[in-house]
Parts: sequence; C-alpha cells; structure tokens
Amino acid sequence: MATFVLIHGAGDSGWAWHLVAAELRARGHEAIAPDLPDDPAADLNAYAGAVVAAVGDRRDTIVVGHSFGAFTAPLVAGRLAADGLVLVAGMVPAPGERPSDWWGNVGHVGGGDEDPFVTYYHDVPRPLAEEALRRQRAHPSAVAYEQPWPLERWPAVPTRFVLLRQDRCFPAGLFRRLVPQRLGITPEELDAGHCAALARPRELAGRLSDATWPGK
Repeated sequence: MATFVLIHGAGDSGWAWHLVAAELRARGHEAIAPDLPDDPAADLNAYAGAVVAAVGDRRDTIVVGHSFGAFTAPLVAGRLAADGLVLVAGMVPAPGERPSDWWGNVGHVGGGDEDPFVTYYHDVPRPLAEEALRRQRAHPSAVAYEQPWPLERWPAVPTRFVLLRQDRCFPAGLFRRLVPQRLGITPEELDAGHCAALARPRELAGRLSDATWPGK
C-alpha cells in the first residue's frame, strides 16, 4: 500500500485533507498531511523541506498537491523519488516562473466572487466551510510568491492531474488547455468545486488511490 503525501493550497492547513486522509486509511493506505510553514521568510524550498521531513523514512510515496500546492508538490516528489504525483486543481508551474506571474502567463485573471462561500466552498457543507475559514493561515509567504520556481524541468515521476468541473476559482476550460500544454497529459475530471477534499472526499480518495499510473 502507498503513503499519500497531501500538500495543501494557499491559506490552508493539513486539516483540509483530513476527510480524504481518513478515506485513504480506510483503503489500507497511509496518509500524511503536514502544515506548511507560515513563516514570512519561508520560500518554496522551505515548504518542500518541511514536507520531506514529515515523511521521514517512509517509502512507496504518492505526492498530491492542491491548488498553490502544485508549486511545492513537484519539488517534494523529486526529492522523495516518489512513485506518483497528482495535482488537484493545481497551478502547474513552468521552470523559473514566479507564482505571482502565473496568472498572467496562463491568461487567467483570478477567481470569481469575493465571497469564499461562493467561489471556494459553494459545494462544501457549511460547518466544514466555516471551520476551514477559521483555520486559515498566512501561507504562502510573499517570499515564496515572488520566488522563481526552482526546478529546471518537471521531475521524472509519473504525473496525473484531477480537474474539478465545478471549480469557480480555476474554470475547467483553463486546465483543459493548460495541462496538455505544460504536462503533456490529459486531465482527469471530477464533479466538484475547488475544495473537493472537503466536498467530495470519498470520490477524490478513490481517484488518488487508483492503481493505474502512466508509465507503469
């Protein structure tokens, strides 16, 4: 069985993955969902280092990055020589690209209504959405947001992408175009909004634990 390394997105914490982690454990896997540092001096390498430290000597890893976590997940996957990498509505970075430039580079002006219950949590049960907002953290730092993505190329790790059809932050059409361009793969699709880990944890865990991987 695999060890799933679950990396949260901007403003979030490892708690955002707790329902998916429970579903993965019920399937016999291990799941780790660390909090990334909210240190204002921390950069992308520090985020990756914190995740690698949390993994320790575990093997058979599959790294999962949500949203902004896509800037950290490939760094982690490369360092761990992971068996797989999954991006869930992930901001697929290009070598040397600063997160602050990503929006303009991919032709996306940003997400929707300013009300988080409308843009991010529209399909999440209200108590979970309120708890997620209560747990918001100062992540990423301005340092990380302005840092050029440090990898020269995508890591040599089998990669999948889960597109969320009801996402109001990153519309489905954006990733239907961007994922083939940047990763050379076709995204899988799931009927959920941006915070699928809270809205559709069982369905998302099922996708993550799918044993079919490209190149295997």
